[in-house]
Order: sequence, then structure tokens, then C-alpha cells
Amino acid sequence: MSKQAFDAKIAALEALRATPDAAAAPLRKALADRNNYIVSKAAGLAGDLLLSGLIPDLLAAFDRALPDGPKSDPQCWAKNAVAKALKDLSHHAAEVYLKGLHHVQKEPVWGGSVDTAATLRGTCALALIDCQLDDLSMLTHLADALADPEKTVRVDAAVALSRAGIPEAAPLLRFKALSGDPEPEVIGQCLHSLLQMSPRDSVPFARRFLTHDHADDVRAEAASALAQSHDPAAVEALKKMWGALLSPELKQALLTFLAASPQREASEFLLGLGTKDAMEALKSSRYRDEFLSR
Repeated sequence: MSKQAFDAKIAALEALRATPDAAAAPLRKALADRNNYIVSKAAGLAGDLLLSGLIPDLLAAFDRALPDGPKSDPQCWAKNAVAKALKDLSHHAAEVYLKGLHHVQKEPVWGGSVDTAATLRGTCALALIDCQLDDLSMLTHLADALADPEKTVRVDAAVALSRAGIPEAAPLLRFKALSGDPEPEVIGQCLHSLLQMSPRDSVPFARRFLTHDHADDVRAEAASALAQSHDPAAVEALKKMWGALLSPELKQALLTFLAASPQREASEFLLGLGTKDAMEALKSSRYRDEFLSR
């Protein structure tokens, strides 16, 4: 396909936004295109325009893009867009998301290969929680994702576990946080997920990660998670942390987290500190107008 023909196809697809009632037929044709980028654009439009009648075509496009992925769907463009569109269209049959959740696609790069399916696995983990799966199956698949080689998938799995509405997800998140992760962001998301699920039980657990037993980046992730909590005990934990010996970087980060807290007490604490850095941080607080005038 020439560049001119390719650009014309993309332009024609974008033009369908102005005529959604007539978009189904051309999008159905585009979803069967051999070019994976055109399929991805068509899938995105199907989701944006809420054309649920195209779900069978989206499923067929996904299955075509799975075999020999580096050739049929380089960069997972089609599969990513289809999975997101199916989620947006409230498609709750688990089969397609389970395929995506366990799909690994190694593509050659200079000096080796890279897995380009991480975004797909994360999207499918988040979509799976709305499907009709028994709790044990759901937890089993998300536990696998929580141990995925790619950081983004592990983070999405921790988010999915908090949204799944399964109380038994909490021990999985606690175990992952305690066993550690090469990426502190994963531990931070586990703590944030636990605090969303059960604040009263999880504040004491998250508070453990504020101590000197942990590296500064892990302590920062724990502080960030606690700062987003609505539980008053979370702010008390951060106030006590402030009194400890902190590196300048961690101290500055803590000011930022306190300013972002939804609790007034956090801004009261910043005002009480009275330092230039605390006042600067207070400018980003939701209570800034009231507290800065004081």
C-alpha cells in the first residue's frame, strides 16, 4: 500500500466521527484490513462511537492478530486497540481477555528482543474484573499477572485486585508488598490498593514501609499511598515520619504528598511547619486558598 493510499484510509476513518450512524459498515471493512494500524484505528473508533454491533468483528480481528504476532500485529497495535474497545463496549465474556492476559510477543530490537504485549496484558487484567468468572479463577489469573516480568502489568494487576471486589485479594497484595519488587512503584500500588480496599486494616500495614528498614524510594511510595488515604490515621503516620531523620529528597517528597492529601489535617500540618518549602507545597493543596490566606 502506498503512503498516499494509507493516509487516505486513515483520513476516511477519522471522518466517520462526523457520521456515526453510517460508520458501522466501513468500520467492519477496516477491521478486516491486513494493516494492523488501520485495524487499530477502526477498533478505537468502534469503541469511541459505542458500536456494540461490531463486537463480533472486533473478536475476529483479535484472533487474526494473535498468531505470529510480530508479523501479523507488530507492536500489538491491533490487539491493544481491540481489547480496549471491547472493554469500553462492556463485553464481559472472559475468553478474549484471558488470551490477551497470557500473550507474550517478543519482537527483535538492537541487541536482542523486547516484549511488546505488556500494555495488552495490563488492559486485559483490568477488563477481566468485569467478567463472569468465579473468585478463585479471577484471583489465580491476577496472581499470575502480579508476578509478570513487566512492571506495568504488575501495577495494573494490583489495581485490578483492588477493584475486583474480592476480599481474598488483600492477602495477595500484602504478600507481594512484603516479598518486594525490583520496581518500588509496584509496592506503592499494592499499598494504595490495600488502602482503598480496607483503610482501617491497611494503614498499620502500610506504615511498616515508612521505617528505615526500607530504601528511600520504597518509603516514598508508602508515604504517597498513605497521603491519598481518607483515614485520619494515615496523616498521623506521615506526621510522625516527618519527625524522623529524612534525606532532603525524601523530605521534599513528603511535603508534596501531604499537599496532595484529601484531608484538611495534612494542610494544617504544612501550615504549622511554616517553612518556605512547606508554603510552596501548600500552593498545590485543594485547601490552598483558605490556608495560604491564613
